[in-house]
Amino acid sequence: MNYGKLLRKVFKPAKNCVFVDADYSQIELRLLAHISEDETMVEAFKNGEDIHKQAASKVFGVPIEEVTKELRSRAKAVNFGIVYGISDFGLAEQTGVSRKEAKNYIEQYLEKYSGIKNFMFDIVEKTKKQGYVETIYHRRRYVPELNSKNYMVRKFGERVAMNTPIQGTAADIMKIAMVHVYRELKNRGLKSKLILQVHDELLIETLESELEEVKKLLVDCMENVIKLKVPLKAEVSVGNNWYEAK
Repeated sequence: MNYGKLLRKVFKPAKNCVFVDADYSQIELRLLAHISEDETMVEAFKNGEDIHKQAASKVFGVPIEEVTKELRSRAKAVNFGIVYGISDFGLAEQTGVSRKEAKNYIEQYLEKYSGIKNFMFDIVEKTKKQGYVETIYHRRRYVPELNSKNYMVRKFGERVAMNTPIQGTAADIMKIAMVHVYRELKNRGLKSKLILQVHDELLIETLESELEEVKKLLVDCMENVIKLKVPLKAEVSVGNNWYEAK
């Protein structure tokens, strides 16, 4: 039983209020598509395709309509793991396949998504030369680990170089979205309040009479915080406690 999730039931809004929750849909993969400029992934997001099904179809060589739940699950693990330098061992552990199969999945993925492969190589080399890596907003993270004599430390540095532009930019975007939401609530004279941010999720204690306006406001602010090569998507839910809202 997931007690951490159940604990959300004890968080309740004030009288005559509900919780409105919005979280970014696959923001890190969307940023990966934008930064790597991989044409296949960019087009998938532009067309509203299921990105994990598309990856499964590419990696496993089956028509997209024949992708099973299991194949989609394996492709999802590759999608989320690839830019964090996931190893064949790590992928095998996650998906329950052999290391040989996992290695083949990774190789096939990088072959089909060549833009991502090039990004991963180029960002590591660039970081080695300049000593730091940046988010889209030019927030730096220095990576001295890339110059270490220890192999494992260097590999860690490579993972940092690859995932900082993705994770770091996602964090930047969320902070800016929070400011936009706060200002918009204030400018409109609404009584609803932004009360919580967790990873890619925002929670607003919303007066029932302001519900529809807040839902639209939240989506507009989150989806239009930055112009990317692919659309940002925010998914909204409502509940009488934090558990229901999520």
